[in-house]
Amino acid sequence: MAAALGDRRIDAVRAIDLEALMRRAAAGARPRRNSRNGRHAGEHLIAAARAFYNRAIADGYLTAVDSPAHRVRKPRRLPNTRRALTADELSDINAAARSGGHDIVLDALLLRLHTETACRRGGALALRLIDLDTDHALIRLSEKGGTQRWQPITPMLASRLDDHARARGAVAPTDALLRYRNGQPASYRRYDLMWKRIGRQLPWVAAQGISTHWLRHTTLTWVERHFGYGVARAYAGHTDSRGPATTTYIKADLHAVATAWQPSAVSRTHWPR
Repeated sequence: MAAALGDRRIDAVRAIDLEALMRRAAAGARPRRNSRNGRHAGEHLIAAARAFYNRAIADGYLTAVDSPAHRVRKPRRLPNTRRALTADELSDINAAARSGGHDIVLDALLLRLHTETACRRGGALALRLIDLDTDHALIRLSEKGGTQRWQPITPMLASRLDDHARARGAVAPTDALLRYRNGQPASYRRYDLMWKRIGRQLPWVAAQGISTHWLRHTTLTWVERHFGYGVARAYAGHTDSRGPATTTYIKADLHAVATAWQPSAVSRTHWPR
């Protein structure tokens, strides 16, 4: 907006100007495995423009009816193409991750961690030594919106995470839990490389754009089917209050989440030797 409209007063920008920017953003969006022809880029531009004008309104530069951003319709969000993986698909992915690459230990830990906890990538990468409770088989996840929660894991995963971190140089309580072989903390790039490698071995993974977030769908779908919406919501770490009022009365606690995990079919993936 600053580059294209920086020479104008904010009250001189028209809705058609922002709509043109939206179309330009969609056309120039970087193609990715899960791209939707730039649709999300256009949506994000309008969201950013509305956030900008909301602040201008709050500071008294404009009134709400003067905002051009709020007169442009956001592109309708398309249905999510992600789904729960089948048991065979999950098994094939784990086998592919263990069959090559220069750090199959880290890759196996990542897949196992996300399958057990349904956590997001940011939550996994933010884990520190202090966030692992091996005595009670718990990890503390810090995720979207600054939320924190303790999530149950299997004792085996807790032990493997502890061994992995200490073998790769984690000493201080605030040291990262997931680490490369050189001792540096793992980054988002590890996920990209892992899924590209798996996609080369399993073409359907690349064709469908399967990513770590599909593991979240897989685990939460299983939990919801067997233990209900309330437990699945707690398992996911959702804290928003939107939805039916009934959700206020069906909150699940840590023990319910732990019970949901123990017999889970997705927990039966094998560890590499």
